[in-house]
Amino acid sequence: MANDRDDALVVGVDFGTLSGRAVVVRVRDGAELGTAVHEYRHGVVDRTLPGTGAPLRPDWALQVPRDYVDVLCNAVPTAIADAGADPAAVIGIGTDFTACTMVPVTAEGTPLCELDEFAGNPHAFVKLWKHHAAQPQADRINRLAAARGERWLPRYGGLISSEWEFAKGLQVLEEAPEVYAAMAHWVEAADWIVWLLTGRYVRNACTAGYKGVYQDGGYPSEDFLRELNPDFAGFVADKLDHPIRQLGDRAGDLTALAAKWTGLPAGIAVAVGNVDAHVTAPAARAVEPGRMVAIMGTSTCHVLNGAVLREVPGMCGVVDGGIVPGLWGYEAGQSGVGDIFAWYVDNQVPPEYHERAGAQGVSVHELLTGLAARQRVGEHGLVALDWHSGNRSVLVDHELSGLVLGQTLATRAEDVYRALLEATAFGTRMIIEAFTGSGVPVTELVVAGGLVRNALLLQIYADVTNLPLSTIGSAQGPALGSAMHAAVAAGAHPDIRAAAAAMGSADQESYRPNPANVAVYQQLYSEYAALHDHFGRGGNEVMRRLKAMRRMAVEQ
Repeated sequence: MANDRDDALVVGVDFGTLSGRAVVVRVRDGAELGTAVHEYRHGVVDRTLPGTGAPLRPDWALQVPRDYVDVLCNAVPTAIADAGADPAAVIGIGTDFTACTMVPVTAEGTPLCELDEFAGNPHAFVKLWKHHAAQPQADRINRLAAARGERWLPRYGGLISSEWEFAKGLQVLEEAPEVYAAMAHWVEAADWIVWLLTGRYVRNACTAGYKGVYQDGGYPSEDFLRELNPDFAGFVADKLDHPIRQLGDRAGDLTALAAKWTGLPAGIAVAVGNVDAHVTAPAARAVEPGRMVAIMGTSTCHVLNGAVLREVPGMCGVVDGGIVPGLWGYEAGQSGVGDIFAWYVDNQVPPEYHERAGAQGVSVHELLTGLAARQRVGEHGLVALDWHSGNRSVLVDHELSGLVLGQTLATRAEDVYRALLEATAFGTRMIIEAFTGSGVPVTELVVAGGLVRNALLLQIYADVTNLPLSTIGSAQGPALGSAMHAAVAAGAHPDIRAAAAAMGSADQESYRPNPANVAVYQQLYSEYAALHDHFGRGGNEVMRRLKAMRRMAVEQ
């Protein structure tokens, strides 16, 4: 280690969908000494615009950038206090973010929504990863790229998501040209927060590759963009392109203002930005091929290192060194997982279950999980599609929607709850099969994120995928991974592999597939796959038609 102080500390900050989490970590052994969570004041803005109360259209999801600053001002000092640590011992800070989460800013980095003239324009706000209203633009990008035979398209499984930089940027141009003209930079939130911390705009290689269609040293061509829309021709040169730094690099030094916010010493190392899922792989010591890390929370992101480059249908992307140097980093994901379970509990579960949970002193999730755990596999007679927030992988289509098949008058709340748990496991198996079928082997599933606490869910995943499953030892996997990158940026470890060996979290309890359950789940998965292909691959376009009808009704 370059820094020989046994008391050297680093801070990792994970900016999630609903809150930001900070963790204080000891460099020499990865001990997590203090943590803190700060909830975003505005949360996910998906119904009305802050300040004006103007209604938002379906499939919109925005955020308020100052909520992120509040995390720096609250979670970081609280985590330091929780650790009982001397701030002077902190040598670096690293951050990760949801992706693709985009901020339109001025040349100085000011979000446009903070300017008076754009305070009432929804396109001036942060477009959160789960903003899916750019699906029409994504469809056009995909059709044109396929027709032109663009070489970058297979690197993304043949389809670009509506969640990503180009689709969202094109939506801004076409629906709010005044916002598009005013924005100097179309910035990933992962890079914007580092800009705040250092005073320097540094673009990270991870989001550039996975969300910005940056492959083999370049973006989609000006000619391609012009064919999409003549006014979009200069998008890369004028709004997006910026010098790119590698993961674990030092983006700059903590400014005096950021030091005041965080209570950390000015001048310490600030690591290049990263994505929440990708930083979690080293935190779980999953830095070699074969170990797929599933970060399970409101959504799930699957990341995997591979020794070779393969084109995997429906994946989110493959980037050289996208997770760790020297390997191809693959990404896939599911747009809704924990969000689906929360929606069901909040909107579909009868009051009596809420009353029972309250009487027992448990959450409704815990009550339903306990009831569902008593069932034999297949006992509920249901199969569901986990598309309540669209499908990220392998269909890459956010016009799709959820489905539960097999309900009768005897169906109970716990039956549907278990079917939804199983549906997300089936979705993960579909992703795993896409990888293995393309020559990228998956030998183990490592789970991180908030859902690791649900033992029934994890056993279902082991049984459905027929793979051994382990969990990360940290409750704050992304924040730990960001802290590890901070240690590399500060020179305390030579690279992220060394940091993973020293600071990574050991696996905890393992889940082994139950052969009897595996056999029954194979039958259920066959039914899921048939429904998946029928509704997701053109057998019946009813989901798209229903969404179109909803938009028409809402906009009248």
